[in-house]
Amino acid sequence: MIEYRNLRVALLGGGSVGAQVARLLLENSEELANRVGASLELVGILVRDLDAERTVDLPRELFTTDAETLILGADVVIELMGGIEPARAHILMAINSGADVVTANKALLATHGPELFAAADQVGAQLKYEAAVAGAIPIVRPLGESLGGDQVNRILGIVNGTTNFILDRMDTEGDTLKEALALATDLGYAEADPTADIGGYDAAQKAAILASLAFHTTVPLASVYREGITAITPAQIESARKAGYVVKLLAICERLVDAETGQEGVSARVYPAMVHRSHPLASVHGANNAVFVEAESAGSLMFYGAGAGGVETASAVLGDLVSLARRHIAGGPGVPASQHADLPVLDIGRIVTRYAVTLEVTDEPGVLATLASVFSDHGVSLALVEQSMTPAQPGTASRSAVSATATLVIGTHEATEAALAATVTDLAANRFVTNVASVLRVEGA
Repeated sequence: MIEYRNLRVALLGGGSVGAQVARLLLENSEELANRVGASLELVGILVRDLDAERTVDLPRELFTTDAETLILGADVVIELMGGIEPARAHILMAINSGADVVTANKALLATHGPELFAAADQVGAQLKYEAAVAGAIPIVRPLGESLGGDQVNRILGIVNGTTNFILDRMDTEGDTLKEALALATDLGYAEADPTADIGGYDAAQKAAILASLAFHTTVPLASVYREGITAITPAQIESARKAGYVVKLLAICERLVDAETGQEGVSARVYPAMVHRSHPLASVHGANNAVFVEAESAGSLMFYGAGAGGVETASAVLGDLVSLARRHIAGGPGVPASQHADLPVLDIGRIVTRYAVTLEVTDEPGVLATLASVFSDHGVSLALVEQSMTPAQPGTASRSAVSATATLVIGTHEATEAALAATVTDLAANRFVTNVASVLRVEGA
């Protein structure tokens, strides 16, 4: 057998992903050594409770609660604890001790990424994070390396499996959001507190990471516009279906030019949007993730697969480990994060999109003309108007009674978010409008 140099690997976190990483490191040690050119020795697993139940049968002697001794004795540290602290402190300790780091901690990278990358750059350490964005899907390395010589203009991503599962159930099975969420919880897709998923927080963290990487610009989490799916109704799903669309929670990262100032900048945002069923993202079902990239030279590319799951995410972690370990053996400093572009993050009002607005209006002459003028006043042109009638309630004298209403579905051409939002505000105040039933953006056209 070939004699290899030994690299000591410390694992911080023994949860569903950490346990699978440990199992694969132990079971595939010989194959991994052949790929890396060095033995990868798992020297310990940091846990909070030594006696807690484990999802994988691992040697008990590997578990420890002594973070400092474990980290300072390692060549490579894999952080899978989650959360901000003590994960941040542990990673900084590892970097400052000369160790390289692999992390899947999207919350930490989205909030403290610049600090961690600066610390790694200062000492020449490597910090890799493929598993932080879309589970098993390789997207970080393609953006940073394969497309490193191209210009990425736009990213449309389904980056949260829980919300995709919920919206897919609502579309294909007719579930309410509550019913779909309950099923997602039973299947283990949703946490006991699903706020991070259905509120769009998880997707926003991933959008901040993707935008920073794709546009070589620091995009703070606070600059990512966020809406969740909590207000999505079966009526919106049905209306989208009839129009040939499906509703998806999208993370959108975009390079754009402000039409008013001519200033180049970037946008990062998360919200539910209508996607035409002919678009590749419309066919992403269940808890899967997909990232659709539009690049200047490469054109349109899509990366699809499992966005979560212990063994699936472990695959991405080990991919980072192998890449990092090879460079560790070869020697030389890690490649610093590229933030040279330093483009401003533009306000949500500056982005250009389309709206689909559903209004309940009184059934009177002149309604369409009046509402069309509201759109025109804000420079928004109409692409589609569909009308359906709601009969008067029983007991009213005729269809001309006040209780008779019509439902209008109005699709717009592209306009700035600010103009579209102002239009909706004025529509809500219009005397002919009894209810603004739905407002959804249309993306991916």
